[in-house]
Amino acid sequence: MLGLLVDGCSNQQISEGLVVTPRTVATHVEHILVKLASPTRTHAAVLAHREGLYVPASGSRAV
Repeated sequence: MLGLLVDGCSNQQISEGLVVTPRTVATHVEHILVKLASPTRTHAAVLAHREGLYVPASGSRAV
């Protein structure tokens, strides 16, 4: 989930790729924001990238 957030995927794109509801994605994103103490998903993505919390897979997006 964090990786897809870092890759810039929307909640709708994530839900379609992972075959879950958009509300499930929103809940997970909310939890990520709380855990990273981030006010926005963009801030969380930048923080995750800077801190090495997400290592992209080789190739392009997973979704």
